[in-house]
Amino acid sequence: MKLWILIIFTVILSFVSLFIGAIDIKVTDLLDWESDKTQTFLISRVPRLMAIILAGAGMSIAGLIMQSLSRNKFVSPTTAGTLDAAKLGILISMLFFTNVTYTQQVVFSFAFALIGTFVFMQILDRIKFKDAIFVPLIGIMYGNILSSITTFFAYDADLLQNISSWLMGSFTLVIAGRYELLYVSVPAVILAYIYANKFTVAGMGEEFAKNLGLSYKVVLNIGLVLVAIISTTVVLTVGVIPFLGLIVPNIVSLYLGDNLRKTIPHTAVMGIAFLLVCDIIGRIVVHPFEIPVNVTVAVIGSAIFLIMLFRGRAYAKK
Repeated sequence: MKLWILIIFTVILSFVSLFIGAIDIKVTDLLDWESDKTQTFLISRVPRLMAIILAGAGMSIAGLIMQSLSRNKFVSPTTAGTLDAAKLGILISMLFFTNVTYTQQVVFSFAFALIGTFVFMQILDRIKFKDAIFVPLIGIMYGNILSSITTFFAYDADLLQNISSWLMGSFTLVIAGRYELLYVSVPAVILAYIYANKFTVAGMGEEFAKNLGLSYKVVLNIGLVLVAIISTTVVLTVGVIPFLGLIVPNIVSLYLGDNLRKTIPHTAVMGIAFLLVCDIIGRIVVHPFEIPVNVTVAVIGSAIFLIMLFRGRAYAKK
């Protein structure tokens, strides 16, 4: 699939997304700059589209980095405990700070996401049986442990409902002034492209990378920091979006291979397109009500994931 075809398809989906919702808005309605529909368009629809674009591209690239560094096609922030660690960070900030600020939540969530991802990579280094499916299963179990800890302490502190509101992946409440944190992921994506070749080499193994003169640990840490930054911004803004960082990089790698410098642009655009499709479906199925995007992504993503599991051995290993 050509990149320009993906871009055109994404532009069409973006236009459709702007004019779907509980309030019927037409292009002609925007001619009146002072109308309520124009203000709704500018305050709600445009920020929502920008949030989808940033989250879709960011999480897809984060998954691509994770898969390259772990040398496993079934690893992503969802299956490596990154998002679960970020949730734990949000809870810790609520428990230890009475009047927790947004900045404190960002710092704690980022720190825990980074530590959680690093711990998973350390676990990965210490296991001998690195089967393509066995590794993500360990990641899922590791993430469930973190999630259980979060749920236990949230229930004990009567914060379960607050935590649940953070976790619901949805763009429903995205308006101007409540999504701008996602722009932090833009420099992370740019850095990912700059370090793409180094991530590709690091994905071939520590010994191979060192033989080529690459500082493996430095590149690994840079990758983990980028994944933590992107995951944190998405979780704090729109909640948890499952499968996005798992299936999109796999689909792209099927026809482009594993060279990150080539696959990053395709992965970003396809991630946006996939998330737009899921969001549009969620707004159409029960219109004028809305299904949270994490539900539609989970349904479609799980189906694709099952297909990859059954056919995975043909292309899951590098």
